[in-house]
Amino acid sequence: MKTIFHVDMDAFFVSVEELYNPDLKGKPVVVGGQPDQRGVVSAASYAARKFGVHSAMPLRTAYKLCPQAIFVEGHPKRYKECSQQVFDVLHSFTPQVEMASIDEAYLDLTGAERLHGPPMLAAHKLHERIREKTRLNCSIGVATSRLVAKICSDQAKPNGVLWILPGAEARFLAPLEVRKIPGVGKVTEKSLHAYGIRRIGHLAALDRKFLESKFGKWGLALAGKAQGLDAGGWFAGEIGEGPEAKSISHEHTFNEDTADAQVIDATLAKLSEMVASRLREHGFHARTVQLKLRYSDFSTFTRAHSLDHATQLDIDLVEHSRRLFHNNWTGKPVRLLGVHASNLQVEEGQLNLLEGEKQDRWKKALTAVDRIRDKFGTDSVSLGSAMKGGFRERVHETPADLPGKHPPKQER
Repeated sequence: MKTIFHVDMDAFFVSVEELYNPDLKGKPVVVGGQPDQRGVVSAASYAARKFGVHSAMPLRTAYKLCPQAIFVEGHPKRYKECSQQVFDVLHSFTPQVEMASIDEAYLDLTGAERLHGPPMLAAHKLHERIREKTRLNCSIGVATSRLVAKICSDQAKPNGVLWILPGAEARFLAPLEVRKIPGVGKVTEKSLHAYGIRRIGHLAALDRKFLESKFGKWGLALAGKAQGLDAGGWFAGEIGEGPEAKSISHEHTFNEDTADAQVIDATLAKLSEMVASRLREHGFHARTVQLKLRYSDFSTFTRAHSLDHATQLDIDLVEHSRRLFHNNWTGKPVRLLGVHASNLQVEEGQLNLLEGEKQDRWKKALTAVDRIRDKFGTDSVSLGSAMKGGFRERVHETPADLPGKHPPKQER
């Protein structure tokens, strides 16, 4: 029988902001941007949540609900540093750690009772250690599966610990709404409601064949999840054996739709810089560059181009992302742009002599740039062509370089 912990940091972004500015404690705080911007709420303090503010809500809506809230742009670098501190604590507890996002992780404590004691005692030890080492609160769910442990930590919030005894999983899940199942979003929830399925217990009572006939393979996975099993997507593989990155991407939503070609080109350059930096961080080269383009009417298009050699250089991504854009742009105002790198490989492939010399010069220059960015932040150095595309990394995005998710940095 497995013993799985799910550790979820409480209002993580807000809590980190409070470390740097104690005056925020106890006040309604919204992290993610200013109320006149198009972005979404990354995190809301518990004081703000009382007014109905929640993550993923448009900032403008949050302001209407809670105009007295303090709106904070956010500091992604601080969040990554604190996430690393949390990871270090978790990894000192067990080597089997999987960071699911910047503020949550799974731990496999199976067979660790002789080291840490029974599950509830171990959870309280870990809870106290995280608080001691990071000055941040968390909630911990303990169960025999990742699915139940994740739901447990949510039920234990804020700053609590909840353990579901082996054999009690289905009974614990039964009264909860179906949307509590990870992976069940608004569309699936609506479809389930159409069949009278509102509680996880309703789902568990249904015949598997019925669910398969209505929802396909996802229906079979839902049947397993309703019993507390790590069935289907979201929970594939063992903890700590996360798959290597298959792609790296960054997006930007403009505060105001724009048809200004210079601003668009600069934004593509900035996005390309961010993606290329992550490629070098991981030690990968990309063979395919993809553009994501969304217009003001929300119509969205993607276009991709395969390179003759894999790359991790800013200039290559800038060149091809811009070409993809201008070959497909209708001239209409743009709401969102994204640059996506895929078909990742460790080696860049064969280059001709002249191209090889050019690439070597750029590599040396970007190695120096990466050192400066590591020390002074990602915005400290930028391509001239990206200067007008200056914008901050969205704090609601899970960063590509999660602790424990990437190989050690290569020596520079």
